[in-house]
Amino acid sequence: MSRLEGKVAFITGVARGQGRAHAVRLAREGADIIGVDIAGPLPHVPYDSPTEADLEETADLIAREGQKSVLAQCDVRDFDRMQSIVNDAVSRLGGLDIVVGNAGVCIPATWAESTPEMFKDTMDINVTGVWNTVMVSAPHLIERGGGSIVLISSSAGKKMQPFMVHYTTSKHAVTGMTRAFAAELGVHGIRVNSVHPGAVITPMGSGTMRERISETAKSNPRLAGMNTSLLQKWAAEPEEIANAVAFLASDEAAFITSEHLTIDGGAQHY
Repeated sequence: MSRLEGKVAFITGVARGQGRAHAVRLAREGADIIGVDIAGPLPHVPYDSPTEADLEETADLIAREGQKSVLAQCDVRDFDRMQSIVNDAVSRLGGLDIVVGNAGVCIPATWAESTPEMFKDTMDINVTGVWNTVMVSAPHLIERGGGSIVLISSSAGKKMQPFMVHYTTSKHAVTGMTRAFAAELGVHGIRVNSVHPGAVITPMGSGTMRERISETAKSNPRLAGMNTSLLQKWAAEPEEIANAVAFLASDEAAFITSEHLTIDGGAQHY
């Protein structure tokens, strides 16, 4: 019997990268999937934006695992649309047990290059979008009698990421949000934990992302080596992050809440 058989999971940023890996892994464990993704242009980022085709491919991969999915194009900043999608999908699939707040953006920029628009959009997506995710889904978990919420922060949410004040701020906010929701939702049997990846090999590294990171590092080379893995590889595969999410979503983690699990090859200690 699979660990999540008969469960339903809601995942944001599901079209590709870590979000897709979470969807496929949870489906492999027996869960049906509700998912949303902007599947369109992202603001300010130097990497390629997700597409509707990416979202369709995720749906196909879930189907290959033998599970149902309800995936929709939606910006996590749009509370009303996300709530409508989740409510309708829960009605179709019969309930909700797991939530993975994964959607986010990363914009390399030194403090002096940062603009009010960069800061606002990062906070709106990475913080308000995560808050929206929990708020539209928690009532369904309460109705189910409990569940697991996993919020995807970053090693930047424990330590910091040089040349990304806005990103570091947003991911620290997710860490605090995890603790706050865990405190209040625990009475309903809902566990809330955060996962903190370091570098991960996903489409977030496409376009000119690596070049942009190198450019910002030139502003202060002393900081460039921060967040270096202690292991013999520099980045995780998205499936390695999904392994941790699947564990936290399962009954094997039944007494774990308000925890912050870092998966970065020890980089937070470098």
